[in-house]
Amino acid sequence: MIARYIRAFESADPAWFYLHMLCQISGYAIGVAGWGTGLKLGTESPGIMYSSHRNIGIALFVLATVQIFALFLRPKKDHKYRFYWNIYHHGVGYAVLVLGILNVFKGFDILNPDRKWKLAYMIIIIALGAISLLLEAITWVVILKRKSGKSNKPYDGYNNGQGGRQNLAT
Repeated sequence: MIARYIRAFESADPAWFYLHMLCQISGYAIGVAGWGTGLKLGTESPGIMYSSHRNIGIALFVLATVQIFALFLRPKKDHKYRFYWNIYHHGVGYAVLVLGILNVFKGFDILNPDRKWKLAYMIIIIALGAISLLLEAITWVVILKRKSGKSNKPYDGYNNGQGGRQNLAT
């Protein structure tokens, strides 16, 4: 969400990138811990197999690892391959997001915890989705205003430091 919504604000550059990296690396570390826990539980439970949960977990680990390595292969903003790298990066990121949410539900089905845990998780996911929709609307308003080049103020600052006011309405 940081990369998607904070990046739209020019004043947040490059802070949004470093916050995004911090969150992604932290998420990767938590994911690796979960993957390791799954491996340990799997070896201690012979004869018990949850194939779909395991396969999604392996796919998540692979995709997340590829995503982390993409950090080192990221072309500069003006490089001719940056467009394709962005498609790849966004695609893998959204795939990890969807698969991660799905796999948590698979895990709930395996563990069969109290109903309140699944409900709490669903409330958090729904709240994050609602926040994303709100931020998406705000981001589009900011971007469209910036692209239109119009301001609500009849005067905006000084004309090249010469002291005369610049009329933006004309």
